[in-house]
Amino acid sequence: MKTSNLEVMEIAIPAGATSLPGTLELPYSAAGVAIFAHGSGSGRSSPRNRDVAESLHGRGVGTLLFDLLTEPEGADRRNVFDIDLLSERLLAAARWTMSHPATASMPIGLFGASTGGAAALVVAAQEPMIRAAVSRGGRPDLAGAWLAQVRAPTLLIVGGEDHEVLKLNRNAFEELRCKKRLEVVPGATHLFEEPGALEAVAQLAGEWFLFHFGAGDS
Repeated sequence: MKTSNLEVMEIAIPAGATSLPGTLELPYSAAGVAIFAHGSGSGRSSPRNRDVAESLHGRGVGTLLFDLLTEPEGADRRNVFDIDLLSERLLAAARWTMSHPATASMPIGLFGASTGGAAALVVAAQEPMIRAAVSRGGRPDLAGAWLAQVRAPTLLIVGGEDHEVLKLNRNAFEELRCKKRLEVVPGATHLFEEPGALEAVAQLAGEWFLFHFGAGDS
């Protein structure tokens, strides 16, 4: 389905014995695709991730938003902190995107939030084709030993008032051995609900992806 200059595809990603629903949205002549990994208690319909995705579309970056967990899995709180499971699902989505006819030739990036930020970094360490990673209010500390193996350029974005998560991100930042940047959004809390906070996230992420997709300047 095409909406103005945006092609929208409802898709299903095979992941082991299950299938994960998602939405692939590609602007005309997309510079690349950012795959979203949502955080605990969230999903592909997260309004915050939707807002960031729409901003990326305006910059010419495609997006894939999908559910990392099935409904029964999401009801078990242990699963939302199972980084091995989340990264396994995200890796399946990345490889699906790399093989899909509409996106196989495009650069691929990862955009993770909360625990999805840890999953994004684990996948960036495991899959050399990932061109860039962005974590929004993420928990990169949960990526553990994978942090030192990440090779994709990585941007960590944290709210200035999200004190504990900011501390965890600063510690994780020191463990990263790739090209990296830590951006603190002044006055923002964990969910970036303050006026202008999410817009700042979207701008930072868009510039990072475009630069590392080879389509812009950072």
